This record gives sequence, structure tokens and C-alpha cells, in this order.
Amino acid sequence: MTARRTRGKARLLPLWGLVVALALPGPHGPAFAQADSPPTPQERAAAIARSAVPAPMVTVPADWFLMGTPNTDELTSGFDGPYDDTEHPQRKIWLDTFEIDRDEVSLGNYLAWVLRVSRPLDPQLAGELAGARRLPDATLSAWPAFHVRWYDADEYCRSLGKRLPSEAEWEKAARGTKGRLFPWGTTAPSRWLAIFSLQIEDSMLPIAPVDSFDEGRSPYGLHHMAGNVAEWVQDWGGVDYYVTMPERNPQGPANGRYKIVRGGSWRSSPAMLRTATRGGAPPMFSSSTIGFRCARSLP
Repeated sequence: MTARRTRGKARLLPLWGLVVALALPGPHGPAFAQADSPPTPQERAAAIARSAVPAPMVTVPADWFLMGTPNTDELTSGFDGPYDDTEHPQRKIWLDTFEIDRDEVSLGNYLAWVLRVSRPLDPQLAGELAGARRLPDATLSAWPAFHVRWYDADEYCRSLGKRLPSEAEWEKAARGTKGRLFPWGTTAPSRWLAIFSLQIEDSMLPIAPVDSFDEGRSPYGLHHMAGNVAEWVQDWGGVDYYVTMPERNPQGPANGRYKIVRGGSWRSSPAMLRTATRGGAPPMFSSSTIGFRCARSLP
């Protein structure tokens, strides 16, 4: 169980509750509009995949960084306080050099992999593609991948000789070595920094291309480490893990019920966009609010 501060009182929530703000699926995915010979979901997926472009990676140098949020007995206002108690205590953590995708994995690249390995297209994703039929293939190809289970994200990264980032790697890539509150600094989230607190309109998801919003980049130049889609990481969730995690290259608990989800999404409140805020979901879960990016160890 975790505790979330509400007007000076603590309200207990299971770790699963952390993902509700960023992962409740909505009733979308209408049928294809009436037209001559509408494309099948597989045909649309193939057309979107043909517009995919290679994903650049960024090197994060070996160094210490601040992970989590400091313990305090004082009630804090704004975003300085923890979203919940799983962020405690703040720790100084060492990470070896690693590479991480500059952008979230695009829908085009993900669909190219789905077709290459003959993976069935997620029915909810097929519905979303049908609802977005008015959009050009190249536009959808640049969207972040979504409706992706943790297992599919893990397999996708491994097929490219990569892996999902650890939670510690994700947080360092988002906030740098000085413990930034948001990827861009201390300024509160705004519409030119991130995609957040939005709703579906006209059956269209309010998401942005993976290489957009330069003003909201992290210290290492990563896009959308806050908002757009939240992101799976490698670690299992552990409520008290920060207390016991090793100070060098932590990899998370050995097992658990939920995989950690980071970064907040187009649906999230501003507090979910903090670099230290943690969420979680079962690894078989998929949503229009959750995607991923890959990482790679360096010798």
C-alpha cells in the first residue's frame, strides 16, 4: 500500500491506483466510416509502418544522480512534495554509462515489428487506427506506440539488441544529475512543454509526434519524458524498494505484481508529469496512454 497526500491527510492506495490517472482506457475506436473498400487493420498497419523512420539514441554518461523525493515532515504545496510515499527516501544513485532512445518508440516502428514477427494486432489498437482513418499514414507513423503490453515492449526492444530501461535509468534520463522536478526544470507544466490533462475529441487521441515539443526536453535532449504517453520500464514495482535498493545500478525487485510505468500521459494531471512520480500496471495491461522507449548498456 502507498499513501497519497490530500489536504494534509494520508489516503491509502494500492500501487495499482497510481496508474489510474494515466491509464484508464476510454470508449473510443469507432467503426470505419462508410467508404469504398476501406483498408483492413492489417493493411492500414502496413501502410503506417512504411512511413517509419529510424530512432536515434542518446548517451547518458556514468555519474551519480538524485533519485526520488526527500523525506519531510512539512506539508508542501505545489509540486515539490511527493506524489506518494513510494518516492521516499531520496537516494544518491550511481549508474554506468548507457544509451536510451531519444524519442518514444513510434507507432510506425512498432507496427513494422508487429508485422515482421507476425504478431496479432491488438484489437483496441486496430479500433484506434480505424477511428483515425482521416489522418495520413505518415502522421500516425510519427505518433508514439500505444496499446502495448509490457511483454510486447520488452520483446520489441530485445529484438533490436536493446532492452527496456531500468527505473533508475529512466529517472536519470528524465531529470539529470541535479534532480530536476520536471524534465525541463522547475516551471509548472504548460501546453508548449508537454501533452497532458486532455480528453479524446471526435474519436481522436490527443497525442503528438515523438520528436516534437523541443521546449520540454530533458537535460540529455530526450523528448516527451513527461506527458504524451507514459512509459513501461524494466522494473517490477516495490513499495519500499527505495529504502533497500543498492546505490549502484539498481535493477528493481526480483518479482512483483505490477511493472513500473513512468512519465505521465496525455490524460494525466500535472503531478503525474514529475520526474520522480511512479506508477504501475500489470504487465498484460495495455492502454492508449502507455507506450515505451528502449535502452542499451555500453561496455
